[in-house]
Amino acid sequence: MAFAITQTCCNDATCVAVCPVNCIHPTPEERAFGSTEMLHIDPRACIDCGACADACPVDAVVPVDRLPDGQKEYAALNAAYFEGRDPGTSVAGPNFHAWGRPRFERVLPPDFPTLRVAVVGTGPAGMYAAEDLLLHTDAEVTLVDRLPVAGGLVRYGVAPDHPATKGVGETFARFHHHPRVRMALGLEVGRDVTPDELAAHHDAVVYAVGASADRRTGVPGEGLPGSIAATTFVAWYNAHPEVAPDAVDLSAERVVVVGNGNVALDVARVLVADPETLAGTDIADHALAALRRSRVREVVLLGRRGPEDAACTRSELLALTHLDGVRLVVDAHDPLITEALDAAGPQDRAAALRGAERERVDWSRPPGPERRIVLRFRSAPVAALGGGAEGAGEGGGGVRALRVGGADGEAEIPAGMLLRAVGYRGVGVPGLPFDEASGTVPHEAGRVAGRPGTYVVGWIKRGPSGGIGANRTCAAETVGSLIADAAAGTLPAPSGGARAFRRLARRRSRHLVDARGLAAIERAEEARGRRDGRPRVKLATVEELVATARGPRRLLPR
Repeated sequence: MAFAITQTCCNDATCVAVCPVNCIHPTPEERAFGSTEMLHIDPRACIDCGACADACPVDAVVPVDRLPDGQKEYAALNAAYFEGRDPGTSVAGPNFHAWGRPRFERVLPPDFPTLRVAVVGTGPAGMYAAEDLLLHTDAEVTLVDRLPVAGGLVRYGVAPDHPATKGVGETFARFHHHPRVRMALGLEVGRDVTPDELAAHHDAVVYAVGASADRRTGVPGEGLPGSIAATTFVAWYNAHPEVAPDAVDLSAERVVVVGNGNVALDVARVLVADPETLAGTDIADHALAALRRSRVREVVLLGRRGPEDAACTRSELLALTHLDGVRLVVDAHDPLITEALDAAGPQDRAAALRGAERERVDWSRPPGPERRIVLRFRSAPVAALGGGAEGAGEGGGGVRALRVGGADGEAEIPAGMLLRAVGYRGVGVPGLPFDEASGTVPHEAGRVAGRPGTYVVGWIKRGPSGGIGANRTCAAETVGSLIADAAAGTLPAPSGGARAFRRLARRRSRHLVDARGLAAIERAEEARGRRDGRPRVKLATVEELVATARGPRRLLPR
């Protein structure tokens, strides 16, 4: 019986590297790699060896005969990718091809130097870069993060009901204690140390600082109380220390989410989920308590375009159709929406919604007692309306409705909360060049313009696109550039050493945490989780994190 790749696929191609029969596609050597939403297993060529399932960092590979009811569609989705192709030949060569690690191998000259490299950011992009350096060179790596704990978006950006996706964090965590890794957590580049100071103590610096800001909708009234960024909401339910426990008010019965990408779907699921199903996850304690008191019964996902152009991945949209106790409704206010659903082919994103309820929603009626998600396509936000005010206005109280426009005119959707999920945006690092238009650092193949020895990877390099696994190929390019520069002898020589940098970091940051401190945090959170039958209970403030990291243990070595 063949295996199938399912919803949580991270696209990092680890499964491709271990497959003995070349049945997983697209591979990193194929043009489609990085542009498809997930990888696929050819059921005609799969020999059921299970190597891919063992290697998958996010548990996305499942035997077809063991797919749960909510994932049985993935057997057909995997097979459909290979329709019309000869097994093992038309996609990328014959079966039993010797694979190794496509594109991720390194061939170094015999006199290649031992480098000291700082990686700024401990999310997926930074950790893929660190992994590449540690596995393929003798580099000593300093992991730097502005927060006193590692993980980045794996810790603070993945929804709690996606525990398999969080599993990639365990893969990265094994490098936290690598003998050639040092950690400087709780140290912010641009505030505590400058890029020049960091560069002066390392042969090269790789910035993996992500895209931490949210994009604005630009409509009047979006600054009203009750209108918040989805990035804030995600950080809130993930116990991010920079978002207060009381930052989110769930007293509204209806919430409108502007956007229908994966983040929008994440927040919609969490808002209408049965809190008891989240009680066994690592969701923040304060968020779980708020969800238990929540009055939210309906979430409206607003998309400018039709269902055929939804911004989310097909796998996440498909999962939305299998939520227990939650009705999924498509607002049939525009006949083009129904036409798009009926015309969708098996590979089209809209096909996932063909069986969803269709209803022309009467927005004058309050939400009913059932929990439901309403998908409203072909509608754009026009203005957020304040309570008690005619029209939009920043001074008219909290959000009471969102005015939307489409081909059928304007409509007013009453709602007490507005979540903006229209994308992330990079933030410049003081001292580095920054392109305001794209929200990225200007670079060439990862090399930062005008700064030899300085590199970028991840969303700050390419913009906020691509999931966790996309960072592996991105990191491979950047590390390749770094290695080429080192081999050519063009890296600037550092003036300070590792010990001098540790002294500098201790002087500049009151919240500095090292690898042993991170291990103490991990033990404490996991112990709290065991008491409650959860994987972990996160420490939610900088003070808690730092105090736990230091505890009764020794002073940091000088």
